[in-house]
Amino acid sequence: MFFMQAQILAPLLGLAAALVWSAARPGPLPALAAVAVAVWLVWALRRQATLQAADLRRRLAEAEERTGAERGALQQSERARTRAETELRAIDERYQLALRGCQDGLWEWDLGSDRVFLSPRWKGMLGFEADEIADDKAGWLGRVHPDDRSRLEEALAGHLGGGEGSFDHEMRLVHKDGSTRNVLSRGVAIRRESGAPYRLVGLDTDVTRLKRVQTVLDAVAEGTSGAFGPAFFQAMVRHFARALDVDRAFITECADTPATRVRTLAVWSAKHGHGDNFEYALEGTPCAEVIGEGRVCFHREGVSERFPREAGWQAFLGLPIVASDGRMLGHLAFFDSRPRGDDMLVDSIYRIFLARAAAEIERIQALEKVAARPVVGAALAS
Repeated sequence: MFFMQAQILAPLLGLAAALVWSAARPGPLPALAAVAVAVWLVWALRRQATLQAADLRRRLAEAEERTGAERGALQQSERARTRAETELRAIDERYQLALRGCQDGLWEWDLGSDRVFLSPRWKGMLGFEADEIADDKAGWLGRVHPDDRSRLEEALAGHLGGGEGSFDHEMRLVHKDGSTRNVLSRGVAIRRESGAPYRLVGLDTDVTRLKRVQTVLDAVAEGTSGAFGPAFFQAMVRHFARALDVDRAFITECADTPATRVRTLAVWSAKHGHGDNFEYALEGTPCAEVIGEGRVCFHREGVSERFPREAGWQAFLGLPIVASDGRMLGHLAFFDSRPRGDDMLVDSIYRIFLARAAAEIERIQALEKVAARPVVGAALAS
């Protein structure tokens, strides 16, 4: 730039000197000198303009090159961002699908804000819509059974302060209808590099049915252990009725073939305990379906309306007792004065004890046949 200014300054000074000379001593020579210097100045100006234009073009080319590189980097960054967003959406979709397909309820506790996220599935397990329980710690702990709340808080504090490992805790949650649900709560604390937890994420699994099955199995297995014959039947109906919390239970055997009547082998009621055995006709009772069709029959409610003979009963569960050769031996029946739900359907437990009951009935029938043979022989001899 200084060189270019010097190239213009020299002809300017020369032109000024020629003009002064021409004014001081008019004549052809000073005028010719002024013209020559003027031509030199024009050439210098044009040369400067040419050089400036070339320099500008060079700078523009460099700027375009830099802009192109920056544009390429920006496009590459935009493509990377788009890919990342696509992958994130795919991960979120898979996560949401997994949550919808999962039967467990997700919960997440942000320790910094003390805010708790409860998934729609978690709320649905307890009979609530998504907007019926607040997403905060009070809404979360408010559904924990009062007797289990302090133990939960102690377990949470122990996990958060204990470093590594997972959170594993059993507790009861209160359903919208007032009943309780047994849940197994599993979670893990997300920690910073320092080991300080800042978030706790977990899944609650409804194990109410499993607990129910375990309770019934333990009660009936313990109650019938070592019992045989009439003592076994009495223990079976008593412990089943207590475990299932029903008003009445009895076990029967068929009194004729084909079966139109049955007689009880043991009877138990919540009001009177063990009662006297009796015989009755199947017609007009829900037991007819069990014996006649050889299948489980469950009426959740409305038994007395469908079967007028069963006045006062709402729910009925009947299970067939089948011999090893396929014969219908009898059935196990439960009646309740309240409508009942699927909590009564513990099929795996029934199968175990129905098989045991069938074996007992067959054993007793075999003994009766053996005992009757001498009598038959004596009668024929006479």
